Amino acid sequence: MFTRSSLLAILRRSGQLPACNGSLQSAGKCRSFLNIFRNPRPTSEPPPALGDNELFHPFSKSPFPAVRARGETIQSLALCPVCTSGPKHAGGLPSRVKYECPDCGWPSHCSEEHWQADEEHKKYCSRLREVNEDEHDLRRGRKMREFQLPGPQAYEEAISFANWDLFWYTRGFPSMDTERSRRHATKLLTYPLTIGSVLHQNSGLTLNNRRVTPEGSRSLAALRTTLHVPPGAPDTEEAGAAKPQIRVFILGARAESSLPPHVWEQLCMLFPSCHFRLFFIGPQVSLPKPVDEAVVHGTEGSASSTSGQREERKESPSPYVPNIYEPPTPKPIARLKRTRSSIQLYGFPSYTVPYTPQLTITGIQANYSEVHGQFEGTFDPYTDAFFLFSPGFGFPSMTSVSESNGLPLLQIASPTEWGPVIPALLASRCSIIVTGFSPADMERDIRSLEIAPNVSGEFEWVINPGINTFGSEKWEVADFDPRVMVKANWGLWAIRGKGRQIRTGDRLSLRF
Repeated sequence: MFTRSSLLAILRRSGQLPACNGSLQSAGKCRSFLNIFRNPRPTSEPPPALGDNELFHPFSKSPFPAVRARGETIQSLALCPVCTSGPKHAGGLPSRVKYECPDCGWPSHCSEEHWQADEEHKKYCSRLREVNEDEHDLRRGRKMREFQLPGPQAYEEAISFANWDLFWYTRGFPSMDTERSRRHATKLLTYPLTIGSVLHQNSGLTLNNRRVTPEGSRSLAALRTTLHVPPGAPDTEEAGAAKPQIRVFILGARAESSLPPHVWEQLCMLFPSCHFRLFFIGPQVSLPKPVDEAVVHGTEGSASSTSGQREERKESPSPYVPNIYEPPTPKPIARLKRTRSSIQLYGFPSYTVPYTPQLTITGIQANYSEVHGQFEGTFDPYTDAFFLFSPGFGFPSMTSVSESNGLPLLQIASPTEWGPVIPALLASRCSIIVTGFSPADMERDIRSLEIAPNVSGEFEWVINPGINTFGSEKWEVADFDPRVMVKANWGLWAIRGKGRQIRTGDRLSLRF
């Protein structure tokens, strides 16, 4: 029979119990014999760099280099609104913004006198302060619980697409307790949820509310017969074994191509029996990091997540890229274990990631007109759809001018931009879903359809223009003019190629 002291001595000699002296015992760093099998106490989260009441900082005095760099960029690009609205200065050029508004922290005017004289600034000052605090909140190091995404949907639990709140509730998201959490979450999820809310059979876009046209109802019904199982059948991954692949072409992709794959996996959670193939195609598609950088990142990834975050903070900050007329190409995305190059297949810088059995992502850094020939003839309205997030049809082209008057062409008519793309998409008879960042942006794009060659009169409406329920609720501010503020995917509309009547003998049929 062993005594307690002899048993402790045996455990120490065998290495199963560390030796500890009185100083360690007094300091509480040595665990006694009776609690060696207890779970260790959870370590507390490191405190954030800023408290909840310390988020406001003028850009020039921000504790984060990226925010300070953005302030310097705005000062070099934006013009004083008072100078531009009044008579020209002696030099003939208005002054740049150098004075930071004490209420919102943004560089807004060339001097304090002009800031006091500008009555219009009060109308949007609160929005700028909101964006200022949101930017600091993202960088202060707190645990972003609004970015904790739920897993697969339980069987027979319906998902509501009535609004953001009901969607979060029916999908089991963490509670969004503040408006700031809502803004962060909606900006992250607006792209996959915009796609899902259009394609799902529980969509809020219906014939009853006149958002969907009769022609659009047929187009969406064709897609939904593939996306969903027959009534009464279990909508599970096994039920989709015999289903064809659903291809979603996201053309002119920019920021959406840099989202982590697990964010796009939320789209698969809405359709458990489908296999999605996402194609990001555009000259500004974000590509994975080079292999050598990925290897270094992989070796460092063996450390804990906390230490990885600390090492990332110590790295030198990358230079800030201004958000001007031509949006910048997003930074390279992380290279996953199964990422492979697809340049031999498509002939342009590209990659493919089979992320899960239900989700495969392909990114091609090229204009769609350059790769259309590789997909032409394979489109099927039952399995394919096109999504264009804020394409800018109605903006003037930066590369093409009219031969008749020398003025810039609209991008929808430019041979180097959307000119050859839209007619090719209409010929496929697949749905083309388009978003806009404001009412004016949507109206500008829709009006451009009426004058675009090979587009005007060649399409029919699928979804009437209106507000996108799953648009982002966060304001995006332009660096070249802080007065310009938009919300990503604010509105939504959709078209498809017009059907043709075909006569065969004495019968008249309509081509789908």
